[in-house]
Amino acid sequence: MGLAATAVLLCSNMAISALRKVIPDKVRIPCYIVLIAGFVTVVQLLVQAYAPALNEALGIYLPLIVVNCIILGRAEMFANKNTVLDSALDGIGMGLGFTLTLFVMGSIRELLGAGTWMGFTLPFLQAHSISILTLAPGGFFVFGCLIAVVNKLSNGRTMGSRDPSCKSCPAAAACGKLAEAGKEAD
Repeated sequence: MGLAATAVLLCSNMAISALRKVIPDKVRIPCYIVLIAGFVTVVQLLVQAYAPALNEALGIYLPLIVVNCIILGRAEMFANKNTVLDSALDGIGMGLGFTLTLFVMGSIRELLGAGTWMGFTLPFLQAHSISILTLAPGGFFVFGCLIAVVNKLSNGRTMGSRDPSCKSCPAAAACGKLAEAGKEAD
């Protein structure tokens, strides 16, 4: 699932970035959705053709990538404002982060909910498993706990509380956007 989302993020970010000056502002969001849906369809057809068992396991979740807010959000917030290369790197980074998050959530749910991990049985955890973690509410509970841990580790600092401009980015000098922003301000 993470690899499928990463592929869709990468392709849609690149396409939207390449077409950002052609797509009118009034129909921007519908155009993004059509592009994302097209890439999701391609990924779904490839999975159906080459990994039918995986397609069966993922079921409805594969086509639901179209309505994933991460993908549309990255198109709106990043890809339509940056170059194709920057958008591709953003898509890969966000996709890998999403994949890592799915892996961590799945691992926690499997360890504590079933007492297994990647096919290995852990006798103590299996004897004391919390079976609700294997159900949908367990996914929301683990997600909430992970958000709480991230908030605790970051001392409650969020993107909204920082300056989101290029001035606060540690890589601004390397990408050259800080100099561009300074010229526009003059």
